[in-house]
Amino acid sequence: MRIAYLDCASGISGDMTLGALVDAGVPLERIQAGIDSLGLAACRLEATEVRKRGFRATQITVHHEPEHAHRHLHHITDMIDASQLTDSQKQLARRIFTRLGEAEAQVHGTTIRKVHFHEVGAVDSIADIVGSAIGWDLLGVDRVECSPIPTGTGFIEIAHGRVSIPAPATAELLKGIPLAASDVAAELTTPTGAAIVATLSSRFGPLPAMRIERIGCGAGQRDLDAQPNLVRLLVGTVDEPLPGDEVWQLETNLDDVSGEVIAHCAQQLLDSGALDVYTTPIQMKKNRPAVKLSVLAERADLERLEGLVFRETGTLGVRRWLVSRHKLPRRIETVATDWGPVEVKVAQLADGSRRCAPEFEACRRLAQQHGVPLQQIYDAARAACQPPAT
Repeated sequence: MRIAYLDCASGISGDMTLGALVDAGVPLERIQAGIDSLGLAACRLEATEVRKRGFRATQITVHHEPEHAHRHLHHITDMIDASQLTDSQKQLARRIFTRLGEAEAQVHGTTIRKVHFHEVGAVDSIADIVGSAIGWDLLGVDRVECSPIPTGTGFIEIAHGRVSIPAPATAELLKGIPLAASDVAAELTTPTGAAIVATLSSRFGPLPAMRIERIGCGAGQRDLDAQPNLVRLLVGTVDEPLPGDEVWQLETNLDDVSGEVIAHCAQQLLDSGALDVYTTPIQMKKNRPAVKLSVLAERADLERLEGLVFRETGTLGVRRWLVSRHKLPRRIETVATDWGPVEVKVAQLADGSRRCAPEFEACRRLAQQHGVPLQQIYDAARAACQPPAT
């Protein structure tokens, strides 16, 4: 599988993304041809090799005639639809702009159709986003991953006045995405950059195990005192991964809660939609024995389950973070035993072999019904699940 990883140590913007794509080998002339078909007045992309605190990178500058248009989303999507972009490029560009429109509508308390695009409706921002959509399509990767995102600190001036960093739309776009701490007094991540990574990236975290083939560095316009202002795009391959997803983990340490209360809380969590709940014996300060309560949850259930932990345990704090998990492909089969049918969960390993796990309730029911040891039912179900030796 071919993947791309965005290393956003200094944040991300539309022009930085575009620069990284060109630096990684995407032909600028093909991006320019797509931009030309939008009908923007004299819009030209220029790629320049620059140095950012000693590191080489490609900087993209958008040259265009002055304009004062404040476009709505439908103006931009109409422009994209009428262009000569491929269907996949049009679709990606529309997705990014729609993501932006939804964020702007949320922060301004209006509908997506009524949102006025100010900075992100200008020619340079349109060129950055549409150009990036073209570039990602031409790069031809199967998956995009990204590092946690630093936003910077301080204040910026936008069309609505002075606001703190991250700008409101940027913060809205980064909801649910891990942020990286940064004390740089500058806007490191712009709404266009946030919209691009929020739309494209399927995972946020450290660099995955991959074989790197190409590296592209895209430079921002500003020079930073503390670090190079660039984003790195690493393109390479990974072995086909197991099916997986991302879930949230909640965790708290309990040293003054009875076992009965913890057990009750665990059952309440499972009944309320937790994917898994488990406890671990730990030692806290002053050698006090304690219990660590861990909960796996879907994003949609996170706030509700966290509130349940606070309510049931009386804890003063809950830790949370996003985790990725790999899962073996599985299905439920019914096998025949001497005592009756048993449902078995069957997982498929990478080498084609099977792993069978009889369902406890089905085995317990037969063991009670026939007065035989539970383990005997388990062993019979496992044996029935395995294919005969050849």
